[in-house]
Amino acid sequence: MEHRSPVVRYLGTLLTYAAVVAGAVVMLVPFLWMVNASLMTPGEIQARPPVWFPAEPQFNTYARLVEVMPIFRLYGNSLFVAIATTVGVLFTSSLAGFAFAKYDFPGKNVLFVLILATMMVPFFVTLIPVFFIVRQLGWINTYQGLIVPGIISAYGIFLMRQFISTLPDELLDAARIDGASEPRIFYSILMPLVTPALATLGTFTFIASWNNFLWPLLIATDRDLHTLPLGLNALRTFAAEARNLDLLMAGTTLSVLPALILFIFLQRYFVKGIALTGVKG
Repeated sequence: MEHRSPVVRYLGTLLTYAAVVAGAVVMLVPFLWMVNASLMTPGEIQARPPVWFPAEPQFNTYARLVEVMPIFRLYGNSLFVAIATTVGVLFTSSLAGFAFAKYDFPGKNVLFVLILATMMVPFFVTLIPVFFIVRQLGWINTYQGLIVPGIISAYGIFLMRQFISTLPDELLDAARIDGASEPRIFYSILMPLVTPALATLGTFTFIASWNNFLWPLLIATDRDLHTLPLGLNALRTFAAEARNLDLLMAGTTLSVLPALILFIFLQRYFVKGIALTGVKG
């Protein structure tokens, strides 16, 4: 077996870290410029060549933002919809994943394949039928119309099924011998063991729901139900017309914070969930 010299190994490690740092810089620079731009004047934002730091930070931009748009209402709606959708997805996906991973029933494999097949169907194909159903239920301009269609996730079922499949059956059998009911096994034994997968799925779901624009645009015609992406879209039009690009940068900065904070707190579970989620059949 060929052995590489220490110099070659060192150069390989150095190149790897250099590539990681370069990738991090490419990803972070636009975000950092956005934060700095929220503290610039409109003239500095549009300056060429670009200005990277404000000559004098304009912290009053955020106070003006509150006056221009109902930021707290938008934030509240987005948080409520994103949290409710995430909780719904975690509940339904963990239940379905448990059933597919640890129970045998007629048509199990066929049903699982059908669920996976729905991942291949573009969202725009099902958009009109789902909208028609929601309208028939009278859920236009309601929170349930914003939340309920998103609480079932084929990807979430797949992720939880794969993770739960790696858990030993003997652990659950021992609990049954001790007299534990199936709901007790699910909540007291299974759920603590799948925390990394739940954190991973929860992070993905929250960010997707938080950034969702098209579905709220169709359902929430009432401004009181508008979420943050809809508010930012209205702000984009206003800022472009009034040349207040600093307001747009401030609004965009505030919209990123919840997802960023969530990822910071859950990153160790997130990384562990990605690492441990196998492809066991």
